[in-house]
Order: sequence, then structure tokens, then C-alpha cells
Amino acid sequence: MFLPLLAAVGALLVATDARTWWQAVVLALGVVAALVAFVWWAARDISRVALPCLIVAAAVWALGVLVTGNDTAFYGISIVGPLTIPQLPRHRGWAALGVTAYVALTGAARLLVTQEHLSGVLIAYVVVPAGVTAVLTGLMFPNQRFYGLVAELEEAREREAELAVIRERMRFASDLHDIQGHTLHVVKLKITLAQKLLHSDAERVEQELREVHTLVSDTITQTKELAYAQRRLNLSAELENAKNLFEAAGELLGQVLRETTTNILRHAQARQVRITLSESGIAIVNDGAQEAPLPELRGLATLRERVAGNGGELTVEQKDGRFLTAAAFPDGRSDTAR
Repeated sequence: MFLPLLAAVGALLVATDARTWWQAVVLALGVVAALVAFVWWAARDISRVALPCLIVAAAVWALGVLVTGNDTAFYGISIVGPLTIPQLPRHRGWAALGVTAYVALTGAARLLVTQEHLSGVLIAYVVVPAGVTAVLTGLMFPNQRFYGLVAELEEAREREAELAVIRERMRFASDLHDIQGHTLHVVKLKITLAQKLLHSDAERVEQELREVHTLVSDTITQTKELAYAQRRLNLSAELENAKNLFEAAGELLGQVLRETTTNILRHAQARQVRITLSESGIAIVNDGAQEAPLPELRGLATLRERVAGNGGELTVEQKDGRFLTAAAFPDGRSDTAR
């Protein structure tokens, strides 16, 4: 926004103050140094061109004072100096004083080469150039702090954008895990059940396989919707999915509970029964058990085989009038018992 304005002001000074082509070249060099410094300053990399631009601008001012007699030749250094000094890591105050002093002393040297009126020379070559340089330099210090805050704000926005991308990736990964992890757990349990019933209940096996097919199809659809940001949570669907998972996961534990309850009613005079359901399985403890060894419990023997076939362990203990039946699925199999 300011570059065209600086160029226009510089071109106007060259056009109005230069009386020969040689003076126009000298003044134009100062304008070019100012524009180059501004472009690199706007790109926040003025340190690369600061010294060359300062040298050119300072030389143009000296030539304008001592050779060409152009009092507007200070334009270049009055721009380059204020842009460069606030970027220094230290001694910025001394640098500002030094540049202003150079402009004033160089302008005063005009008295050595001209017979012009003293007050006119001091105003045109000392007071105005040094005053403009000092004012612009002073204004650039708060501007530097302002642009520093803007840079920090932009950096914070970039970090926030990166965090937003990370959060979105984590959300996508979480949703994908929920969709496919849920289905794989249910499919695993249903296939295990189908294997157990393969030779005894073909109709039930066929039903389980149909449900597996439906689950996989639904999961494919949900995954596509997730990939294209079209997935929306549906309460009814999620409740149905949860119901299917609990039914599939709890079927085997439910059989343990049913068989144990039957044995308590048949073989014990229980007054207290405690049922504990945990992430690793289920445990049923009752009192009133007979002191004599119980007869062989064929139902529990069959369940022990089924639990073992699914990676778990069925424990049956009788001690001090208490009877314990527990099914556990250790070593990563706890999902089966949830």
C-alpha cells in the first residue's frame, strides 16, 4: 500500500528538484535505495540490503549537498535509516542519533561550497532533513513493536490452524476406530458362536452369518460417509449397535450365569448370592453349598470347554460352604466379557 506512495513522492522530488540529467540520476539513486529497502523491510528481511541501501542513500545526500545542490537528496536516507535502525538487535538509540547527526552535519557542509544565505542553507539542508529523519525514525520504533505483535499474532494463528488439523485427524481416527472396531468385535463374537453351533443349529448359524453380512455392509457405508465428511451420529442406530454388541458379547457369559443359577437352585440352600461383572468376566459366589462333594455338573463341564475355546477360563470351587463359579478372559480377551 505504501510502496506506490513512496515511489510517487520520490518521482515528484526528482522531477521538481533536478535541473540536469546528472542531478536526476543522483536523486533517482536515492529514491531507488529507499524503495529497495522498503520492499525488503515489508518482507521482514531488510538486513540483507540494509548496509548497501544506507551507503547509497548516504552518498546521494552527500552528493546532493556538496556537488549538485539538491536539498531533496536526503529523501533516500530519511527512508532507509528509519526502516533499518529499529531492526538492530541493540544500540538502536545511538544508531538513530548517529544517522540524524550525519544528515545534519552533511547538510551543514553546504556552507563550505556555497555563498547562499546562512539561514536559508540551515533550514533547507540541516533543519528540514535532520528533522524529517529524526521524526520518521522515532515513528518507526512503535511501528516496529506493532508489527512484532502482528507477527506474533500471525504465528499464533498458524499454530492454531495446525492444532485444528491435528484435532481433525484425531477425530477422524477416533471415528474410524469406533466404526470398524465395534463391527470387528461383534463379527468376531458372532463367528465364534456360529462355529460352536455349526453342527447343532444350522438355522441359528445362518442367522448369525446374515447379521455378520449386514454389519459389514453397514460398516462399509459408514466408512465411506466418514471419508467424505458425510457421517452423522444417529441415536437410534447407535443404540441398536450397542444392543447387538452387548447381546453378542454377553451371550457366553449369560450362559455361565444361567447354568450357575440353575445349579444353585438344585444343589444349594443359598441365602446369599453375589454376582460380580467386570471387564475380564463374571463371578458368582453363593453360600449354602453342601459339605460333600457335588456330583459331576455336566452343564459347567460343557461351558468350561466353550469358554476355553474362546480364549477364557472357567473356574469352579467349593470351600467352607461357599461355591464359586467364575469365567475370565485375560490377555486382551476382556472385550469378550464386556
